[in-house]
Amino acid sequence: MPSGGEPGGVTPCLSVVMPCYNEAATLPVISKRVLESPYTLELIVVDDGSTDATLDVARGLDDPRVRVLSQDENRGKGAALRSGFAQARGPLVVVQDADLEYDPDDWDELLAPLLDDRADVVYGSRFQAGQPHRVIYFWHSVGNRFLTTVSNMFTNLNLTDMETCYKVFRREVLDSFSIEEDRFGFEPEITAKVARGGWRIYEVGISYAGRTYAEGKKIGWRDGVRALYCILRYSPLAARIKDGRRARR
Repeated sequence: MPSGGEPGGVTPCLSVVMPCYNEAATLPVISKRVLESPYTLELIVVDDGSTDATLDVARGLDDPRVRVLSQDENRGKGAALRSGFAQARGPLVVVQDADLEYDPDDWDELLAPLLDDRADVVYGSRFQAGQPHRVIYFWHSVGNRFLTTVSNMFTNLNLTDMETCYKVFRREVLDSFSIEEDRFGFEPEITAKVARGGWRIYEVGISYAGRTYAEGKKIGWRDGVRALYCILRYSPLAARIKDGRRARR
């Protein structure tokens, strides 16, 4: 993939898909950071039925690279990403939350395995050493590690952070399957489908400025239960069982 042609030797190649739900306060800040990156080809903001001024803020972003999609009701992160991915035009696609937990300054490390043609998918791990992390919720980290371990058992991967927001894909990877989950079950679903496709996966350490529930964090224990279900439902093992049943009919 080309990396020259622009000042600094970087060609814009990245479709940034940003699902938003009630993020009017942080959207201007994170959008500015995204648009300042030399990698950004386009920013696709998907308002997921916000009840605050998020949609108005998104429509007010003054940059020709910004496109705004709107869902009439809150359907969940997976549904917003499904809409955004369908509109992505760049050769690479990244998920970027609209809060300030994930920093686009980490894109150099995230994109390197893709630009060097070593990977088709890159996950940004909050649990790999070397990057600053806000110290927050112990039980959330335990839950994330547990879900990642169970996911690894069913996908035969050795990820350290399956639930991370920062996932970067070659567009042909996303074109190879459909996303069915509407909420946070997107994370284990897409991990399982990437594993089933045999795509090359890398993982790199990223910084993480986690926020509290008072600051707007949304994921809860019910999403963890759904994640377990999705790990089982979409795993390569489940796919083989389904295929075997069809063959016996």
